[in-house]
Amino acid sequence: MISRSLGHRAPLLWLVLPFMAGLAAGKAGDFFPVPWLLAGAGLASAFGIIAAWRGWRGCWVAALGVAMVLAGAASYALHRPRVTAWDTLPPREARLTLRIDRVFAQADARKSSGLATVVHADAPVQELRDQRLYFSLMLRKGEPPPLRGAIIKAIGVLVTLPRDPPANTFDGYLASAGINFRLTRGRTLAEVQPAPAYSRFCARTLARFSALLGAGVEAKRPGLVGVLRAMLLGQQHELSDEQNTLFRQSGTMHVFSISGLHIAVIAAGLTALLSLLRLPKIVVLLIGLVALWLYVDITGAAPSAVRAFVMVAFVQLSFVLRVPRNPLSALTASALLVLLVTPLDLFSASFQMSYGIVAALLVLGLPLTDRWQAAGVLFRDLPTISWAWHHHGRDALWRTVIASLGIGLVSALVGAVTGVQFFNLFTPGALLANLWVIPASTLVILLGLVSLLSGLAGFTAGTVLANHAAVLVLWAVDHGVRGNLQLPGMWFAATFRAPWVGGTALAALLTVMFIGYAKDWRGWSRGFWPPFAVVALTLIFGVSYG
Repeated sequence: MISRSLGHRAPLLWLVLPFMAGLAAGKAGDFFPVPWLLAGAGLASAFGIIAAWRGWRGCWVAALGVAMVLAGAASYALHRPRVTAWDTLPPREARLTLRIDRVFAQADARKSSGLATVVHADAPVQELRDQRLYFSLMLRKGEPPPLRGAIIKAIGVLVTLPRDPPANTFDGYLASAGINFRLTRGRTLAEVQPAPAYSRFCARTLARFSALLGAGVEAKRPGLVGVLRAMLLGQQHELSDEQNTLFRQSGTMHVFSISGLHIAVIAAGLTALLSLLRLPKIVVLLIGLVALWLYVDITGAAPSAVRAFVMVAFVQLSFVLRVPRNPLSALTASALLVLLVTPLDLFSASFQMSYGIVAALLVLGLPLTDRWQAAGVLFRDLPTISWAWHHHGRDALWRTVIASLGIGLVSALVGAVTGVQFFNLFTPGALLANLWVIPASTLVILLGLVSLLSGLAGFTAGTVLANHAAVLVLWAVDHGVRGNLQLPGMWFAATFRAPWVGGTALAALLTVMFIGYAKDWRGWSRGFWPPFAVVALTLIFGVSYG
């Protein structure tokens, strides 16, 4: 029953879940050589095709699952190829030729850092060719930082990353990006090939966006302008140390990572604007997606932004093609596409938090909200046709409050586990804070979009007006969050008692959610209690506080 129900609602789950299990197995250790894993996946796939052709019910599903598990394990090894001889070697100086893949924003103009691929390595480190690494460079006076796509020669100290660093460290973030090495204390020796014209365009446009968001307000409220740039452009280095601490402890730091909220709001704004031109829906879709991708790429193409773009693209495509709207299928399709292209994203904080929260909202948040709204109907004994305007207004407000509580509560369930896992924080106050921070952030993102579009169109007054409105909202957010943290019990320092507890708890939480959803939250899952029980047991027995 569960298989048929979930298979009908989201058939790609039976590809995504085994592939994820295979990636986790690949991370746990090199149990078999990659050729063996690929051969096994091929044989299992062939058997599955034969089983489906012969009508062997159940056999082809199992065979497909085995094939995806083996493919996942092989994919991990292929995307993070370890040079095992380096695991026991001390740091050493190395001269490398690097292709810049991604550049991180820096508060210090004398430094540059990011991710790169080794295209050439001098002896005795020639085996590092094609390895990806993190680089940190000191720039000479007047030297511009390298841009994405440039090829440079650099010298620095090469350090090996551990195979499985803690998930809540920067090394853990790098490992989830397929990185095995750091090049620290580096400097550029020469530029072999300049960045392509498109990368230079993105860099210039990002600088222009940053200037537009400060127009008319930067001299008055530089701190809040930094928050605005962090929210719209993902430039978290604009936040002060105090602001970083403030938003982390309140559980609202997610609004400064360009992810689902940002992409969905900007996509909705662009679609609404383009719809005013009375263009065909397919043209609106194509122009909107191109503009949305430019925004994602200009702001650095952070993995969370790319994933959100893929999710939004699938949902918008389903609207235009008029296929039955199934958000869970769109979510699993986007997850499968992302994992096939960048499989190690599975182990990143942003992937687990974004997909975990969205999946929880779909399979638990929406059913829970529907159940609460049905149980708490206003004016039950008054026919709807006889309602006055104030009845409709009160009913809409009540439903909005219930929906916000349901969505906030479910998001807090996932956040309770991932917050401890990745940030060493348990933030029960996040539920209260996000009830108003998320709507306020949505308004700020829309105002930022108006500011950018007005500036690009040469309408300076519109840019200045939108910036003032955005800064006013951010002032209220800043003071509200500070006041929220003054309440007792809003946050606690917390760590899991063992490294495996976090991943296991998150997997268990999502599993019981999917099972409850498959059963329509009836039977033993009636009352929606299993997910809350999993989180409660985890927080009681699996977490150390203080």
